[in-house]
Amino acid sequence: MGELQERVAPQQIASYAEFWPYYLREHSLAATRACHLASTSVALVLVVVAIATLDWRWLPVALAVGYGPAWLSHIFIQHNRPATFRYPFWSFLSDLRMLALWLGGGLSEEVARRLPGGE
Repeated sequence: MGELQERVAPQQIASYAEFWPYYLREHSLAATRACHLASTSVALVLVVVAIATLDWRWLPVALAVGYGPAWLSHIFIQHNRPATFRYPFWSFLSDLRMLALWLGGGLSEEVARRLPGGE
């Protein structure tokens, strides 16, 4: 498996505008993004199920499904540490933004624009 890469992040990211390119770099591999998209999608469905059925036991399942595979993709595919640990709120927003871009067909263009040279 190898060791997790310690990527140099800015000491303090001061704004979401600065965070988004950092987030995309930390998710530069298509397989990592695919794991995030799948786990975020399933987690959102489980949140809807919890609300629709008023069965709140689905919420911890949604968290586990949403974060578990995504974090594992950082360990086994991307070989870095999830940004969630340093920037939990911005990471959550970025997971949703990445999903929205993918659903709208704009994720590939955004990645190409923000990550010159591709994967």
